[in-house]
Amino acid sequence: MKIRRGGTISQDVIDRRAETRAAGGMGGLRIPGGAAGGIGGAGGIILLIVLALLGGGQLTGGGTSLSGIPGAPESEPYTEEWISIVLDDIQDSWTVEFQESGATYERAKLTLFEQGVDTGGCGFAPSEVGPFYCPADRSVYIDLSFFRELETRFDAPGDFAPAYVIAHEIGHHVQNITGVSERVRRDQQRSPDQANELSVRLELQADCFAGVWAANTFENIDLEEGDIEEGLAAAAAVGDDRLQKQAGAGVDPDTWTHGSSEQRQRWFTTGYQSGDPSACDTFRGNP
Repeated sequence: MKIRRGGTISQDVIDRRAETRAAGGMGGLRIPGGAAGGIGGAGGIILLIVLALLGGGQLTGGGTSLSGIPGAPESEPYTEEWISIVLDDIQDSWTVEFQESGATYERAKLTLFEQGVDTGGCGFAPSEVGPFYCPADRSVYIDLSFFRELETRFDAPGDFAPAYVIAHEIGHHVQNITGVSERVRRDQQRSPDQANELSVRLELQADCFAGVWAANTFENIDLEEGDIEEGLAAAAAVGDDRLQKQAGAGVDPDTWTHGSSEQRQRWFTTGYQSGDPSACDTFRGNP
């Protein structure tokens, strides 16, 4: 992935790493009314990557950490400036998409943290949650150690993999400001037996939206050979079936909340090949 410029830090990036590091990530998990959506999650509850690893379980009970890997480098390769450029490119692209539809895109914020963060609207979240979007705050939250974990543990290397993650989270923001997330939340409450399937469809649409951005990178990013393969590898890395296998659990589609590796890759590809958000209707037919 080629970045055409350096520059200033985006006004949409909030760096709380020093603050959260000093606080040691301490606090209790409280989840008021808002829902959170992540590279694993959306709809009514915070859906955690660690839960997928456990096949469903408690946040505080035996989860697999997404940070602190033995032998990992001390410094993060992704700087605040790098995050800023990628985030701005994604949001500038969506601004154009909305304008072409006669609408106005409302930009999200992205907060960097370490160990844990107390959000305004979705409560406290430890780094084990992975990257997530809080609709109440209209903000994405990321501990950059996740990107190191994505490469070293989940075998999804390359700089386009974290860009895919950010684009996926902004996909949740698009769902939030267009009312899709709220509609899904209501449907989950009316039909609890369909809650997991609806969550999967919401996640797959965010993957598709990430593909739409990849097809329409804006002013500051050029894709290079191998970038799409890196995005596909990242999508596969966080498939529910793959995470369950890595955790030593049986593959159980009824417990999925994010989609299989094949589904996530397929919908990312759909977005990339079409370049059109209207192609991302994951709520019709089979997901």
